[in-house]
Amino acid sequence: MSVVVDRPTQQVLTVRADRHRPPLRPERPRLYAVDGIRLLAALMVAVHHYAGSRRVDQPGNAVWGRPVSEVMPTVFRLAAYGWIGVEIFFVISGFVICMSCWGRGPRQFFVSRVIRLYPAYWFAIVFTTAVVVALPGVWDRLKARDILLNFTMLQSGSGVDSVDGVYWTLWSELRFYLLFLAVVATGLTYRKVVVFCCAWGAAAMLAPAAHFGPLTLAANPEGAWFFIAGLALYLMHRFGQDLLLWGILAMAWLMGQRQLGVRIDDFEHVSGWRGSVVLFTGFLLVLVAIALGATDRLRWRWLATAGSLTYPLYLLHYVAGTTFINRLQGTMDARLLVATVIAGFLLLSWLVHRFVERPVARVLKRGLEGAFERIRTPGT
Repeated sequence: MSVVVDRPTQQVLTVRADRHRPPLRPERPRLYAVDGIRLLAALMVAVHHYAGSRRVDQPGNAVWGRPVSEVMPTVFRLAAYGWIGVEIFFVISGFVICMSCWGRGPRQFFVSRVIRLYPAYWFAIVFTTAVVVALPGVWDRLKARDILLNFTMLQSGSGVDSVDGVYWTLWSELRFYLLFLAVVATGLTYRKVVVFCCAWGAAAMLAPAAHFGPLTLAANPEGAWFFIAGLALYLMHRFGQDLLLWGILAMAWLMGQRQLGVRIDDFEHVSGWRGSVVLFTGFLLVLVAIALGATDRLRWRWLATAGSLTYPLYLLHYVAGTTFINRLQGTMDARLLVATVIAGFLLLSWLVHRFVERPVARVLKRGLEGAFERIRTPGT
């Protein structure tokens, strides 16, 4: 028990020490390095989709017309591992969501997620659909009712195809948010987040063995351990390292490396397990260094802008980008074409962030906060 004097009022306040919580570290500045890692991961995914995926390496594929490994053999060997950027996204998401929710309630959490996810996503649906309609032949257009359902971001839960295949990751994100909301509603503490990591990890391990569909759906064993790694890293950042957090992170790495192998066997087929684990481990070690303060002196403000481009770039690049490559291939060197398309989408992503995300987010925030105030007002 300790006594604190509130100087403006000279009121004596009694504060009970939390013996179960590690001492809080001094507040640190913005982690610009995280923004840089996010953009790098998005660029890796884009290059993979354009020049390293199984789809574009098939004979007679609709993007290049022949295997991309014949068009750009060196680029293909490197781009084949770019899909790991998605797993890095999940780790960063666990870190950033925990950081942004600390000290906030469920209402603020809900509003922040809506205004962050939906404006760019809605634009991406309209833009991608327009490209598919205007430039047919590479991707099939969905039925109008399925396109409309995509605006909810819940199409994966309804068994409906997404306008763009990359949206599958949003389904994993939404399930993570729903689970974490239960912790946010009780108030985030070191102990609660640690318990959440352990409970979610246990559910993710037990769900597949139990063959219980609802548990598997909620536990999301394909992505759970990557999010858990991010949560553990943020606790290291906020409270300092300890053996328990290192144990959670080690378990996340062990379970994550197996999931990388499963994804290679089931979907990717273009990269090896060893190289994938080495690359993922390298990224994880960089994030550990960031969490422990090794990059606190990094003050490159342009990285904040770079980080803001990540989400629009990810949403926009795949279907529209491969369609543009199909129309432009043969007009320039293939490597220059990939670089040009990515540069174009970076510019488009900045425009979306500046003229879509910001203004729409402001309108949504005012509307949602007003709606919540009405709910809180007695007799409304």
